[in-house]
Amino acid sequence: MKPSASKIARLKFIRQPLQAFILGLCLAGGGALAQTLPVPSNLINLNSTEGEKLLMDSKARQDYWPLSMQFVTQDNLAYCGVASSVMVLNALSVPAPEAPEFGSFRMFTQNNFFNEQTRKVVTPEVVSRQGMTLGQLGQLLESYPVTAEVHYTSDSSLEEFRTQAMKNLQEPGNFVLVNYLRSDIGQEKGGHISPLGAYNEQSDRFLILDVSRYKYPPVWVTTAELWKAMNTTDSDSGKTRGFLLVSPQ
Repeated sequence: MKPSASKIARLKFIRQPLQAFILGLCLAGGGALAQTLPVPSNLINLNSTEGEKLLMDSKARQDYWPLSMQFVTQDNLAYCGVASSVMVLNALSVPAPEAPEFGSFRMFTQNNFFNEQTRKVVTPEVVSRQGMTLGQLGQLLESYPVTAEVHYTSDSSLEEFRTQAMKNLQEPGNFVLVNYLRSDIGQEKGGHISPLGAYNEQSDRFLILDVSRYKYPPVWVTTAELWKAMNTTDSDSGKTRGFLLVSPQ
């Protein structure tokens, strides 16, 4: 039996606040929203009417939901790559090591991410002091049963990045991590790593799920600005920054 117009209207009325509730839950990560730094005018806060609409209208948001379920804040100022890796590994359901803080349950945490294999790439002590490069991020992830394709901007282009990242975000079971210079999108300080959660084609903006939740909320940034921020030189590696495509091995 076809539902009446009044019933359809009631369903729409229920659906809209339900979407807002789910969005708010994902943003808060199970707790209160952090008091972050002001969002620059060129960026759009996900926790805004415009930001929410960009997500709901997005046709490339397959990564948003699994990543939001695994969202974590980096444990220290230099652990952005570790936090991003932990989110992706858990979202991919990669067999996890023991997590003593959770009893008999297993999951990736920033405490158990480093093991004998990852320490051959870089130690947690070094990462805690200076972070990690894009190349190290790829090697660390491939210490686990995943494939991590490293794309330096020097070997790519804005158009290739947009196409590859959008395709990834349209498909379930794989993820995009970006390594960019904060100052080039109007934010404070230097190099940073975080996952992408969605792409909105109409506005040509990507959603960065910033793992430093104490500092900035998730934001929408134009492809051109994000590319410019990635197309910068990392002084530690001497190479450009870029992006990483992560998928099951």
